[in-house]
Amino acid sequence: MDLRSFGIDSDLLSTLHEMLDMSEEFSDKTHNNPSRAYVRDARAIAATPADVKEYPNSYVFIIDMPGIKAGEIKVQVEDNDVLVVSGERRRDKDKEHKEGVKYLKMERRVGKFMRKFTLPENANTEKISAVAQDGVLAVTVEKLPPPEPKKAKTIEVKIA
Repeated sequence: MDLRSFGIDSDLLSTLHEMLDMSEEFSDKTHNNPSRAYVRDARAIAATPADVKEYPNSYVFIIDMPGIKAGEIKVQVEDNDVLVVSGERRRDKDKEHKEGVKYLKMERRVGKFMRKFTLPENANTEKISAVAQDGVLAVTVEKLPPPEPKKAKTIEVKIA
């Protein structure tokens, strides 16, 4: 497509492209614009759908992870109450370099993914398990046992 027919000069486009590709260290930090890292993380979070279930003794976080190996998924607890599931989905570069192979359509998402979940107060962060099966990750966080109700304390009344 020749953009000159729309009155857009290719030098202008290349200059705009260079401006957009400037590294973050040269950008003006006085503006309230979000950083590239923030935008990248926000996109990664938005593109990772999840279901959360509560059972009598646990919480289960179910996240679709098609085509991702279990070793490429990282499950962590931050600040003692935030469950973080992250990783990166990559294209198989070896298969792409075969001669004569080209993409006609690319719809599957690649790149980093991440989800953060604030855990309830009764979540036991010491008892977390994660299982990946058939492209679905299930993270189970056991609940802490409910606190025992305080027994009424009987105080003996003495006669003065």
